[in-house]
Amino acid sequence: MNILVTGCNGQLGTELQKIAKDDNNNHWAFTDVDTLDICDKEAVERCFAIHNIDVCINCAAYTAVDKAEDESKLAERINALAPQILAENCLKNNALLIHVSTDYVFDGNGKKPYLETDPVNPQSVYGRTKADGEQRIQQSGCNYFIIRTAWLYSAVGKNFVKTMLMLGDTKDEINVVADQKGCPTWAYDLARAIFRLIELNGNNPAHEMFHFTNEGQITWYDFATAIMEIGGKHCKVNPITTDQYPTKAKRPAYSVLDLSKIKNYTRMEIPDWRESLEKCIEELQRPEGA
Repeated sequence: MNILVTGCNGQLGTELQKIAKDDNNNHWAFTDVDTLDICDKEAVERCFAIHNIDVCINCAAYTAVDKAEDESKLAERINALAPQILAENCLKNNALLIHVSTDYVFDGNGKKPYLETDPVNPQSVYGRTKADGEQRIQQSGCNYFIIRTAWLYSAVGKNFVKTMLMLGDTKDEINVVADQKGCPTWAYDLARAIFRLIELNGNNPAHEMFHFTNEGQITWYDFATAIMEIGGKHCKVNPITTDQYPTKAKRPAYSVLDLSKIKNYTRMEIPDWRESLEKCIEELQRPEGA
């Protein structure tokens, strides 16, 4: 199959590139904003035609949550219009669209892990544009897998793990919110799950929503504490409330995602959050070339 990856230089796209190196059965085309503007209809049409695309994995997104409150039009363009354009081209070419969404589509008022069928109620511009993107894909008529994830991190790009490790080298103590609960996702584990879905389904008819994170429920404070401990940092982490750390965009207080559906579908064992965090930090701390 011919597989197109958009946003290939981000956290998830980078991990998919690693998987592609060991995949001798499919042809992969990797694009980022400098080689394909997914908001440009004609450019996307040309790309699909040139590569004869069977599967499109959309890793591109506007993810600056607070900045989105001031850049709503740009966030809408990247998170909603672009997925619609990709979906329309998948429909036209009988291709499968795999689109990555977010826990921010939920309001965070829940008390038990969110199911794929639970109603969305986003509380931020970022969340609203991502929910809009989901809806446009579902209404397009194309074949799709939408995968909601949360707290994504990896050894590349900007993310919470890398920020905490940097602060661990420069600060004696930091404050981190302890009343927002969710679960981290190592980008490599998500990439593996996406590849598993492709192996199982190919580009056959599909109209499915999935949730994927690592296993477990923790707060940002728990996450930060574990990062310092595993990373060998001597920086003290103090728990604070959301009210003590005001942000422009509202974060969900509880956004744990139920993983039952994707586990049943893929028959994959999803690693516990701490196990994957240890592997990522080991990768980050490995000497170059080792």
